[in-house]
Amino acid sequence: MTPHDEELILELERTLPADRERVFGAFADSDQLAQWWGPAGFEIPAVDFDPRVGGSYRIEMKPPEGDAFALVGEFRVVEPPERLAFAFVWEQPDADDVDMVADLTFEDRGESTRLALRQRPFKTEARRELHREGWSDTLDKLAAHVRD
Repeated sequence: MTPHDEELILELERTLPADRERVFGAFADSDQLAQWWGPAGFEIPAVDFDPRVGGSYRIEMKPPEGDAFALVGEFRVVEPPERLAFAFVWEQPDADDVDMVADLTFEDRGESTRLALRQRPFKTEARRELHREGWSDTLDKLAAHVRD
């Protein structure tokens, strides 16, 4: 692991075309989450979701080609509609994966919402970039979902 001041962190911001209650709700409701979660082309066959502090989740993800895999973790912060933080762990991690935390803040912009994501720590630059691509696709799908 790199020293703390050189820790690899992923930070993304996106303005979404809906009020923050709608955007937060898309994250907090398992039925909605299953409709938009994951990179382009991915399906979500199963979601087990308990969005409360200490509650757990499991999101099964199926890529266009290949076997399904799952993301699991525990909710650390649930402050509707302002903030959501959760542990981010793959059920079958890559050798370069470490236990991470994804921290999302939802800023009210009237008819839109500024979503800020901060995920950390990453063991390698390659894993951070893989997550950047995945989150970018995922947030594109979220924008389309809340726009409808």
